[in-house]
Amino acid sequence: MELRDALRTTGSIRRFTDQPVDDRLLYAILDDARFAPSGGNRQAWRVIVVKDDARRRALAADYLDAWHDYVGHVLAGLVPFSPLATDEERQRAGAQRDAAIELSRPDGFPETLASVPVMLVVVVDLTALAATDRDLGRYQFAGGASIYPFVWSILLAARERGLAGVMTTVATRNEPHLRAILGLEESFAVACVVALGFPEVRHTRLSRRAVEEFSAVDYLAGEPFTG
Repeated sequence: MELRDALRTTGSIRRFTDQPVDDRLLYAILDDARFAPSGGNRQAWRVIVVKDDARRRALAADYLDAWHDYVGHVLAGLVPFSPLATDEERQRAGAQRDAAIELSRPDGFPETLASVPVMLVVVVDLTALAATDRDLGRYQFAGGASIYPFVWSILLAARERGLAGVMTTVATRNEPHLRAILGLEESFAVACVVALGFPEVRHTRLSRRAVEEFSAVDYLAGEPFTG
């Protein structure tokens, strides 16, 4: 498909058919995605293809546990896990956890994660990561520039082959548990979980802000950039 079409129609898909994804197809997806850029071309990503049922269930349980915390933030009227959250806001979110659990539904994505056709866990080799904002005394995210383009390339490569999926970082909240499930050394961190499969429905009418709403000329409060 045309690149422009792929960029405009590759949304997050969380519901899949029962059609299995052949290992050769998944290999081809990863084989294309590996050409994503990374700092120093160090390619600090590693991909764990989770097939074992027990590991899938354990990972899904940690995901669902973190999801309840995520929903608790939403119920409290907060941005989930905001790096700028105050102690009072954290407490408000925690107080909503029971209500969040009650909202669980058996057919929801968090509740059925263990059964997705393809479950990938993308982990990061911290010994190979250039985190240029390491010493700024604030929330760090620059290192992700060497990882998440690779994950996006996985989703684009899957889109070209008729698959769909979603990148989700929710499970990273329970990284200590994930370490045990996946056998991670201390020098590795969890970047995200990627679910892939053949979509039940593909959403192609995506809603995004216009360029003028997120761009500015010369400084943050400058005039909106227009073409």
